[in-house]
Amino acid sequence: MNFPVLAITLDLDDTLWPFAPIGARIEQVLHDWMLQHSPVTAAMFPKEAMRELRERTYAAHPHLHHDLSALRRLTLSAALEKSGADMALLEPAYEAFYAARNQVECYPDALAALARIAATHPVAALSNGNADLQRIGLSHHFVFQLGSREHGAAKPEPSIFHAACERLGVAPAQVLHVGDHIEMDVAGAMQAGLRGCWINRHAHPWNHPTLQPDLQFDTLTGLADWLDANASTR
Repeated sequence: MNFPVLAITLDLDDTLWPFAPIGARIEQVLHDWMLQHSPVTAAMFPKEAMRELRERTYAAHPHLHHDLSALRRLTLSAALEKSGADMALLEPAYEAFYAARNQVECYPDALAALARIAATHPVAALSNGNADLQRIGLSHHFVFQLGSREHGAAKPEPSIFHAACERLGVAPAQVLHVGDHIEMDVAGAMQAGLRGCWINRHAHPWNHPTLQPDLQFDTLTGLADWLDANASTR
Protein backbone atom coordinates (compact mmCIF):
# COMPACT_ATOMS: atom_id res chain seq x y z
CA MET A 1 0.00 0.00 0.00
CA ASN A 2 1.42 3.38 -1.03
CA PHE A 3 0.16 6.73 0.28
CA PRO A 4 1.80 10.06 1.07
CA VAL A 5 3.32 10.48 4.52
CA LEU A 6 4.47 14.01 5.27
CA ALA A 7 4.93 13.62 9.04
CA ILE A 8 5.03 10.96 11.75
CA THR A 9 3.51 10.87 15.22
CA LEU A 10 5.14 8.22 17.35
CA ASP A 11 4.09 6.49 20.55
CA LEU A 12 6.88 5.87 23.10
CA ASP A 13 6.22 3.15 25.71
CA ASP A 14 6.24 -0.34 24.13
CA THR A 15 7.01 1.23 20.74
CA LEU A 16 10.53 2.61 21.25
CA TRP A 17 11.23 0.70 24.47
CA PRO A 18 9.48 -1.96 26.57
CA PHE A 19 7.72 -0.57 29.62
CA ALA A 20 7.61 -3.72 31.78
CA PRO A 21 11.28 -3.49 32.87
CA ILE A 22 10.76 0.19 33.68
CA GLY A 23 7.72 -0.60 35.81
CA ALA A 24 9.63 -3.28 37.74
CA ARG A 25 12.56 -0.90 38.28
CA ILE A 26 10.24 1.85 39.52
CA GLU A 27 8.74 -0.46 42.14
CA GLN A 28 12.15 -1.51 43.43
CA VAL A 29 13.62 2.00 43.38
CA LEU A 30 10.66 3.43 45.29
CA HIS A 31 10.75 0.62 47.84
CA ASP A 32 14.48 1.11 48.40
CA TRP A 33 13.97 4.86 48.68
CA MET A 34 11.23 4.44 51.27
CA LEU A 35 13.38 1.99 53.23
CA GLN A 36 16.04 4.68 53.48
CA HIS A 37 13.91 7.80 53.96
CA SER A 38 10.65 6.53 55.48
CA PRO A 39 10.95 2.97 56.83
CA VAL A 40 7.44 3.12 58.29
CA THR A 41 6.04 3.69 54.79
CA ALA A 42 8.14 0.89 53.34
CA ALA A 43 6.84 -1.46 56.06
CA MET A 44 3.19 -0.54 55.50
CA PHE A 45 3.50 -0.44 51.71
CA PRO A 46 5.92 -3.02 50.38
CA LYS A 47 6.00 -3.35 46.60
CA GLU A 48 2.78 -5.35 46.21
CA ALA A 49 0.83 -3.12 48.60
CA MET A 50 2.13 0.00 46.86
CA ARG A 51 1.07 -1.47 43.51
CA GLU A 52 -2.43 -2.13 44.87
CA LEU A 53 -2.61 1.41 46.26
CA ARG A 54 -1.61 2.78 42.86
CA GLU A 55 -4.31 0.71 41.15
CA ARG A 56 -6.95 1.87 43.63
CA THR A 57 -5.89 5.47 43.13
CA TYR A 58 -6.15 5.06 39.35
CA ALA A 59 -9.63 3.54 39.64
CA ALA A 60 -10.80 6.27 42.01
CA HIS A 61 -9.73 9.17 39.78
CA PRO A 62 -10.90 8.51 36.22
CA HIS A 63 -10.80 12.26 35.52
CA LEU A 64 -7.00 12.08 35.91
CA HIS A 65 -6.32 9.11 33.64
CA HIS A 66 -4.66 11.47 31.17
CA ASP A 67 -2.22 12.65 33.88
CA LEU A 68 -0.14 9.76 35.18
CA SER A 69 2.16 12.13 37.05
CA ALA A 70 -0.73 13.47 39.12
CA LEU A 71 -1.90 9.94 39.84
CA ARG A 72 1.58 8.90 40.94
CA ARG A 73 1.80 11.89 43.29
CA LEU A 74 -1.61 11.02 44.74
CA THR A 75 -0.42 7.45 45.33
CA LEU A 76 2.77 8.54 47.04
CA SER A 77 0.89 11.14 49.08
CA ALA A 78 -1.61 8.53 50.27
CA ALA A 79 1.17 6.11 51.24
CA LEU A 80 3.03 8.76 53.20
CA GLU A 81 -0.13 10.03 54.91
CA LYS A 82 -1.48 6.59 55.83
CA SER A 83 1.87 5.58 57.31
CA GLY A 84 2.18 8.81 59.31
CA ALA A 85 5.31 9.89 57.45
CA ASP A 86 6.63 13.39 56.85
CA MET A 87 4.65 14.81 53.93
CA ALA A 88 7.71 16.85 52.94
CA LEU A 89 9.00 13.59 51.49
CA LEU A 90 6.42 13.68 48.69
CA GLU A 91 8.41 15.59 46.09
CA PRO A 92 11.73 13.82 46.79
CA ALA A 93 9.88 10.48 46.50
CA TYR A 94 8.33 11.60 43.22
CA GLU A 95 11.75 12.61 41.91
CA ALA A 96 13.10 9.15 42.78
CA PHE A 97 10.22 7.67 40.82
CA TYR A 98 10.70 10.00 37.87
CA ALA A 99 14.42 9.34 37.58
CA ALA A 100 13.70 5.60 37.40
CA ARG A 101 10.84 6.13 34.98
CA ASN A 102 13.20 7.81 32.52
CA GLN A 103 15.82 5.06 32.58
CA VAL A 104 14.81 3.30 29.39
CA GLU A 105 16.42 0.62 27.26
CA CYS A 106 15.25 0.90 23.68
CA TYR A 107 14.44 -2.11 21.55
CA PRO A 108 17.54 -3.23 19.60
CA ASP A 109 16.25 -1.86 16.30
CA ALA A 110 14.64 1.31 17.60
CA LEU A 111 17.39 3.92 17.78
CA ALA A 112 18.85 3.31 14.32
CA ALA A 113 15.37 3.15 12.79
CA LEU A 114 14.26 6.32 14.58
CA ALA A 115 17.31 8.17 13.30
CA ARG A 116 16.55 7.05 9.74
CA ILE A 117 12.90 8.10 10.01
CA ALA A 118 13.69 11.46 11.62
CA ALA A 119 16.22 12.22 8.87
CA THR A 120 13.46 12.23 6.24
CA HIS A 121 10.26 13.11 8.13
CA PRO A 122 9.32 15.42 11.00
CA VAL A 123 8.55 13.16 13.95
CA ALA A 124 6.41 14.18 16.94
CA ALA A 125 6.20 12.08 20.10
CA LEU A 126 2.57 11.44 21.06
CA SER A 127 2.17 9.58 24.33
CA ASN A 128 -0.25 8.92 27.18
CA GLY A 129 2.77 8.24 29.39
CA ASN A 130 5.02 10.64 31.25
CA ALA A 131 8.45 9.91 29.81
CA ASP A 132 10.68 12.94 29.28
CA LEU A 133 12.62 12.71 26.02
CA GLN A 134 14.96 15.48 27.15
CA ARG A 135 15.98 13.52 30.24
CA ILE A 136 16.20 10.29 28.26
CA GLY A 137 18.42 11.96 25.66
CA LEU A 138 16.30 11.36 22.56
CA SER A 139 14.62 14.75 22.10
CA HIS A 140 16.89 15.65 19.16
CA HIS A 141 15.02 13.13 16.99
CA PHE A 142 11.66 14.88 17.55
CA VAL A 143 10.21 18.22 16.50
CA PHE A 144 8.12 18.20 19.69
CA GLN A 145 6.67 15.96 22.38
CA LEU A 146 2.93 16.10 23.13
CA GLY A 147 1.70 14.19 26.16
CA SER A 148 -1.83 13.56 27.31
CA ARG A 149 -1.14 15.52 30.50
CA GLU A 150 -0.10 18.59 28.53
CA HIS A 151 -3.00 18.26 26.11
CA GLY A 152 -5.66 17.47 28.71
CA ALA A 153 -6.96 14.28 27.08
CA ALA A 154 -5.44 10.92 26.25
CA LYS A 155 -5.32 8.75 23.17
CA PRO A 156 -7.57 7.50 21.60
CA GLU A 157 -9.40 10.85 21.91
CA PRO A 158 -9.32 12.47 18.45
CA SER A 159 -8.37 15.86 19.89
CA ILE A 160 -4.84 14.83 20.86
CA PHE A 161 -4.16 13.51 17.36
CA HIS A 162 -5.60 16.66 15.81
CA ALA A 163 -3.52 18.87 18.12
CA ALA A 164 -0.37 17.09 16.99
CA CYS A 165 -1.31 17.48 13.32
CA GLU A 166 -1.99 21.16 13.84
CA ARG A 167 1.40 21.69 15.45
CA LEU A 168 3.04 19.77 12.63
CA GLY A 169 1.19 21.89 10.07
CA VAL A 170 0.16 18.77 8.17
CA ALA A 171 -3.32 17.51 7.33
CA PRO A 172 -4.30 14.40 9.32
CA ALA A 173 -4.61 12.28 6.16
CA GLN A 174 -0.91 12.87 5.50
CA VAL A 175 0.25 12.06 9.03
CA LEU A 176 1.12 8.50 9.99
CA HIS A 177 0.70 7.58 13.65
CA VAL A 178 2.92 4.73 14.78
CA GLY A 179 2.35 2.71 17.94
CA ASP A 180 1.92 -0.65 19.61
CA HIS A 181 -1.62 -0.41 20.98
CA ILE A 182 -4.46 -1.48 18.71
CA GLU A 183 -7.12 0.81 20.17
CA MET A 184 -5.24 3.76 21.64
CA ASP A 185 -2.73 4.10 18.84
CA VAL A 186 -3.81 2.58 15.54
CA ALA A 187 -7.61 2.62 15.69
CA GLY A 188 -7.62 5.93 17.56
CA ALA A 189 -5.44 7.57 14.93
CA MET A 190 -7.42 6.16 12.02
CA GLN A 191 -10.73 7.24 13.53
CA ALA A 192 -9.23 10.74 13.87
CA GLY A 193 -8.41 10.77 10.16
CA LEU A 194 -4.72 9.87 10.34
CA ARG A 195 -3.03 6.85 8.85
CA GLY A 196 -2.25 4.11 11.35
CA CYS A 197 0.85 1.92 11.61
CA TRP A 198 0.90 -0.98 14.06
CA ILE A 199 4.27 -2.01 15.51
CA ASN A 200 3.47 -5.57 16.51
CA ARG A 201 6.66 -6.94 18.01
CA HIS A 202 5.12 -10.03 19.58
CA ALA A 203 2.96 -11.42 16.76
CA HIS A 204 -0.33 -10.57 18.48
CA PRO A 205 -3.51 -11.03 16.44
CA TRP A 206 -5.23 -7.91 15.21
CA ASN A 207 -8.63 -7.86 16.91
CA HIS A 208 -10.32 -4.59 16.04
CA PRO A 209 -13.87 -5.31 14.80
CA THR A 210 -14.03 -2.82 11.92
CA LEU A 211 -10.59 -1.42 11.07
CA GLN A 212 -7.39 -2.79 9.61
CA PRO A 213 -4.07 -0.96 10.06
CA ASP A 214 -2.71 0.89 7.06
CA LEU A 215 0.69 -0.59 7.84
CA GLN A 216 2.00 -3.31 10.14
CA PHE A 217 5.58 -4.22 11.03
CA ASP A 218 7.27 -6.28 13.71
CA THR A 219 10.06 -3.71 14.15
CA LEU A 220 10.52 0.00 13.65
CA THR A 221 13.11 -0.92 11.02
CA GLY A 222 10.27 -2.26 8.89
CA LEU A 223 8.66 1.17 8.90
CA ALA A 224 11.96 2.92 8.07
CA ASP A 225 12.41 0.54 5.12
CA TRP A 226 8.86 1.21 3.90
CA LEU A 227 9.32 4.97 4.13
CA ASP A 228 12.56 4.76 2.16
CA ALA A 229 10.95 2.56 -0.49
CA ASN A 230 7.99 4.91 -0.83
CA ALA A 231 9.89 8.21 -0.66
CA SER A 232 8.54 9.21 -4.07
CA THR A 233 4.97 9.36 -2.67
CA ARG A 234 5.79 12.18 -0.25
